Amino acid sequence: MERVLTSKGTATRQRIVEGAAALVRDQGAANVSLDDIRAATATSKSQLFHYFPDGKSDLLRAVARYEAEQVLDDQQPMLGELTSWGAWQAWRDRVIEKYRAQGPGCPLSALTSQLGLADPTTRTVVTDLYERWHRYLADGVRALVAAGEVAPGTDVDDAATAILTAVAGGATLLMGTGQIGYLETALDEALSGLRRSAGRG
Repeated sequence: MERVLTSKGTATRQRIVEGAAALVRDQGAANVSLDDIRAATATSKSQLFHYFPDGKSDLLRAVARYEAEQVLDDQQPMLGELTSWGAWQAWRDRVIEKYRAQGPGCPLSALTSQLGLADPTTRTVVTDLYERWHRYLADGVRALVAAGEVAPGTDVDDAATAILTAVAGGATLLMGTGQIGYLETALDEALSGLRRSAGRG
């Protein structure tokens, strides 16, 4: 059973997770020790193990869940309001703005490369992230279909998959090269393809 924390305990635990996440983004999980995390978060050893009884593995699982939430939170409220082409453009601009500012040190990078997908828990967190992200995009495409903004026969799931793949693939290239252009081009092409389905190129 998960321990119920006081509001102060919840805030302390969150502070540790956020501090650990920043270190992992900057240095990689393998290069960050519990002592590093304690120093960065001004946390005692007993305090750290109080919140994370299994030590580093327990803390990194919490970091993975935190980073997954950051990926989606960074796109809000636009991601939840994809009801028109104007809203889609606002979301597109938010995505590019966030990834340009974060560069290779983005939450998605921390999840997929720094924390490592070999860990089953991290893989589950990443899978859940992509499924939730896909649902937001599919809902947005569905809204365009309902509004007559794209062809009525558009496969909503396929369209959402193409857009999500464009962002994830562009972000992966950004991680490797530091260049935002791959993400911009891939996302713009995916959205243009959706527009062309209704003759709105």
